[in-house]
Amino acid sequence: MPITANILDRKETHFILWRPTASTTPPVLIIGQLQPGNPPTLVGEKHFPLTAAAGAQGLWQIAAIDCQLQASQVYHYWFEVEDTASAAQPLPRVRCTDPLAFAVDWRLFPPGTTDNKQPAAVIKFDNGRLIPCDPGGEVGRFDNEPKSDTLPTNNQLVIYELPTAWTISRSLNEPERAVGTFRDVRALVDETVGGANFAELAILQPGRSYLTDLGVNALELLPPADSFFKREWGYNTSHFPAPDHDLGFPEGDASPTANSDLTALVQACHNHGIRVFIDVVMAFAHEEAYQHIDRADFYIDDPQDHPNDPDAKTSGRGGDGHTEVRNAFGSVLFRYTKPVPSSYDPISGNVTSLVPARHLMFIYLTRWMRDFHIDGVRMDSVENVANWDFVGGFKDLARALWKQRWSDQGLGAGADERFLVVGEELTLPFGLLTQRRLDGLWNDTFHTFVRAAILGQNADGEPSFEWTVRKAIDCRIVGFTDGAQAVNYLTSHDVEGFRRERLFTMLRSFSDDGKEKRIKLAFVCLLTAVGIAMILAGEEFADQHDFFDQDGHVSQNGGKQVDPVNFSRLTDPDQQNAMRRRIFDYVARLVKFRTQQPALSVNDTNFIHVDFNDGKRVVVWQRGGAGQDPVVVLANFSDFVTANASDPSSEYRVPNWPPTPPGRQWREVTQDRVVPPNFVGREPIFPWEAKVYTLV
Repeated sequence: MPITANILDRKETHFILWRPTASTTPPVLIIGQLQPGNPPTLVGEKHFPLTAAAGAQGLWQIAAIDCQLQASQVYHYWFEVEDTASAAQPLPRVRCTDPLAFAVDWRLFPPGTTDNKQPAAVIKFDNGRLIPCDPGGEVGRFDNEPKSDTLPTNNQLVIYELPTAWTISRSLNEPERAVGTFRDVRALVDETVGGANFAELAILQPGRSYLTDLGVNALELLPPADSFFKREWGYNTSHFPAPDHDLGFPEGDASPTANSDLTALVQACHNHGIRVFIDVVMAFAHEEAYQHIDRADFYIDDPQDHPNDPDAKTSGRGGDGHTEVRNAFGSVLFRYTKPVPSSYDPISGNVTSLVPARHLMFIYLTRWMRDFHIDGVRMDSVENVANWDFVGGFKDLARALWKQRWSDQGLGAGADERFLVVGEELTLPFGLLTQRRLDGLWNDTFHTFVRAAILGQNADGEPSFEWTVRKAIDCRIVGFTDGAQAVNYLTSHDVEGFRRERLFTMLRSFSDDGKEKRIKLAFVCLLTAVGIAMILAGEEFADQHDFFDQDGHVSQNGGKQVDPVNFSRLTDPDQQNAMRRRIFDYVARLVKFRTQQPALSVNDTNFIHVDFNDGKRVVVWQRGGAGQDPVVVLANFSDFVTANASDPSSEYRVPNWPPTPPGRQWREVTQDRVVPPNFVGREPIFPWEAKVYTLV
């Protein structure tokens, strides 16, 4: 039986507003058409009271065919309700965005308001049905999309984490910031199209597929749902079912095309064997419509003022239980604990006891899985979401929807290993995994260990350098049971704080040669470690901070979200361009090796040699299970260099080297060269360098 959301089925023929307990006063649909101008206005405005839906307590509706709409026309609309965010009595009436809008248009907001906080929702009417579309009538469609079994499995993934705020260096040291739209992102993948806001970037020119050149096989978009703020990173979602207005509105276009542009982006990724993850922010929202429509049921006001409220506390840092008060970071926190005793369930269609905010998020998930064909979810700040039951329910629904898509394609086995729901909780509460609330977690320890290692230091709290490296390379040592549970990264979008800044900035005191060696060494660790590798956009070519100072400190209001990726650094001529190109080529070679090498997709890891004599910090590990060709990594985290290293007779011996099968040879991957048989396990080593060997 198909998995669906009852309220989304109803929305195909009716304008729907779900208000669990807010009021018995009928909401009013206000609908018309956008007339371009300065500013745009709503023309042909009509008002239609909604009526209570029979057998669906809390649900209000009106049939689209009763609203005097014309076929094949696009309409803009709001709902007018009592403002439950107001302290006035009686409650004033306010126009609100449809909380389940498929598209919003920030160009049009309620007349008489001084700022734009409740944009109009957008819908198309045709053949008696309401069709999701963009303001110009564009509809996203998937045409001849490859089947899901052509996409990589979880244990093969290298994820590209992409901020949607970008900069470009149009003159030296004068970066200009803008929105990297869905169309710009598509141009990173699809060689048949060019960019939009960043059309001049060399990597976005038609004929190029930058992400294919890099070799990544998964793209994680920082929150692509619609945000109140002019694009930073999107961590203050306003309209969850709608893709972001700014990401779908390239400069110079007449109207936004977020739905059709996002659909085209996902199709392009799937055509290139790239999975698409979305970042979901569910702890809080900013100017979301339910803050006015039914605030008490969906939101908790400042938890500091309500310490005994069941939704006031986090899920606990480090296993200490509910001890810390949740933080809304300037937004408003959702309730995920307090139920409404009797309400229409927008998923099943039944009347039951439920927690409204949970079901809002289930609708959000169903919309994105159904209409945008996403292949994975990254859940932001699980601790601040603060309800493991909800987290587990969200993950279970995501997987059920994925399996439905898999089944609809007539596919057999293989669904489970091609979908993933991971959470960000930096203290690594493994109960989320053992209780199957999530499939995986961000492994924040990895970046801590590797950043210490490339500086020749023990990580904080580690008794030795050897265990700093061991724990980085094998996530099972820190508590994971499978590599597909751990997302490893050298840098994430959280670039604020000690040793969280971009690698180039962290290594600012080193020479260019010192930076290059250590960045390459860090990437060897990332791409040969047990776990899923993730790369923050720009790290693959040693991007640096544009809006932070030289020490990586925040230099603008807005904090860490103001410092985006600057792709122009890879191609624009400057004194470090050659170094950045070398780093990119090095990383790309390793990424492609990681995604294609079976030995790196299993857990099996064996540390076959450590050498801390005479100032050396050399660690050698072997990846691969029985019956697989092994991968051997020799990493030198020190200034040591083999004496007379350029002499053909010089050597550094690695005992316990795996045997060479008859007729096979060893290839060193980072330099793409075959190793002469008499040098296998005996090549000289150089400072701050890693070598990666495989059989050919």
